[in-house]
Amino acid sequence: MLAGPLFVRETLTAPRQFRHFLFRAGYLGALFVLMYTAAQVTFGWQIVRNISDIARFGELTFQIFSLVQLTLTLFFAVLFSAGNVAQEKDRRTLLMLLVTDLRDSELVLGKLCASLLLPVVLVGVSVPAFVFVYWLGGVSLDQIGWVVGISLAAAFAGGAWGTLVAYWREKTFQTLAICLIGVVLFLATIEGAIVLTPATATVLGPLNPFRAVLTVLDPFNAPDYGRAALGCIGALSLLGIGLTAATILQLRLWNPSRMVTEMKSQEEGESERTRSARAVWEHPVIWREMRTRAYGRKVVLIKLAYLVLAIAAFAVIGQTPVDAALVLGMVPPSGCAFVGLGLLALLLVNTQAVTSLTSERDANTLELLLVTEVTPREFVYGKLGGILYNTKEVIAAPLVFMLWQTAIGHWTWEHALYLTAGYAVLVLFSAMLGLHFGLTYGYSRQAIANSLATMFFLFGGIFICMLLIVQARSSFAVQLPNFIVFILGGSLGLGAALTHRNPSPALWLAASMLPFCTFYVITSYLLGQTLGVCLFICAAYGFTTIAMLVPAVSEFDIALGRSAQDRG
Repeated sequence: MLAGPLFVRETLTAPRQFRHFLFRAGYLGALFVLMYTAAQVTFGWQIVRNISDIARFGELTFQIFSLVQLTLTLFFAVLFSAGNVAQEKDRRTLLMLLVTDLRDSELVLGKLCASLLLPVVLVGVSVPAFVFVYWLGGVSLDQIGWVVGISLAAAFAGGAWGTLVAYWREKTFQTLAICLIGVVLFLATIEGAIVLTPATATVLGPLNPFRAVLTVLDPFNAPDYGRAALGCIGALSLLGIGLTAATILQLRLWNPSRMVTEMKSQEEGESERTRSARAVWEHPVIWREMRTRAYGRKVVLIKLAYLVLAIAAFAVIGQTPVDAALVLGMVPPSGCAFVGLGLLALLLVNTQAVTSLTSERDANTLELLLVTEVTPREFVYGKLGGILYNTKEVIAAPLVFMLWQTAIGHWTWEHALYLTAGYAVLVLFSAMLGLHFGLTYGYSRQAIANSLATMFFLFGGIFICMLLIVQARSSFAVQLPNFIVFILGGSLGLGAALTHRNPSPALWLAASMLPFCTFYVITSYLLGQTLGVCLFICAAYGFTTIAMLVPAVSEFDIALGRSAQDRG
């Protein structure tokens, strides 16, 4: 088989796991919950007898399904492919694979196909939901086919990108951060080039799957949407093939990594260079986080890439009129830029946090730290301090953008104060959430996937909820029970994730309170309130942060899932 034994093993073992069925059933159920919520927002409890109204509802549902599925597929493809290879590197099992009889193509294609198995399965199980929407009207079968094809092509290209970066870089944080920033920077560069030079839309446009999906969703203004979709599928497929071929060619040059080679040369005495001992601070954990290259030598490149993206946002907003139309009818362009930079910063902080624990566990250094005189308080606070220090440039960029908008008079200083307080609490929440999942889950891939997925679904759910509220408009009061049911499901899922190993009343309270407070924040923002939004963000996310922090510093062994018997 072309993909080799790695993919064969994944196809044989994955269907036996319960979470495989849980993902499939949960994803399909979530799509139908979205459909039900959209139906209640559109029709309410009234009886619909007009076929055209049902067709318009089918068109709206198809639009929501298409955009949500494309985003999820691209996100999971990049995350799973990067995390799958990064875990092998952290556990030093990739070295064992390199000395086997596996060919380079089998190593790359096997890992890539194994990582894409779940995203492809999710796209497959969504087909019945799309067919059900087709029965409602307003959508054609070829539109559904093109959307599914674009999602699969985007997953392939994203997975190829994640695999390339994972084989290239040696640290998990570098891998995940470069993958996230790379995708955002790639899409932003394409759109920026098209805006500056419209003639390049024919060449660069097919590389953006979101542009192609939006074209398919608007068949009346783009009757040749099939050609645009086919061009997108072809361009993304060629991009994925090119990235995969580059990974295969460079596999033996990138691996074993330079770090492993240097460690081996030092052990064999080939390197005679010695370094003078450095003075360690009173708290060694935070000293290691700040004064050593614990996360690799190329972290500065990640920060530079993010700053380039921030500078581009500055330039675009600087040329945008103050009275420009609201984005999606909700947020001004400057606010949209701040939210985009802030969300990417929060994802990077969360990635730094969860990998700071998983890298220790995979390198077998976490157990060594636990038998030293380092206290749980020193360990947790040291990790938090290191996370904030290593991502200080990323955290500061949205704040600089906010100060710039305030200084030129577009925002008020009162609003700047509220934004600063809310953003600071969200940064601490993201960092503590990553540490919490790193302590809770024993396997790196599970910890990383659950941490980033929680962040993604939390803020992605906020976006979807805002869209539905805007669609509801005057009938919002009638649809309030439906939103409450929708949010209650999110609370249960969040609670199950936070209390996976260590059930805690405080965490269950935080999980049940957080989505409802977030819902209140959304409605308050849409009503033009500011102080209430800030207070509820600080209260809800601050309490959740404390609920995760207290067990980590006071009951460290319980947070790790260890007992007195485990300690011997």
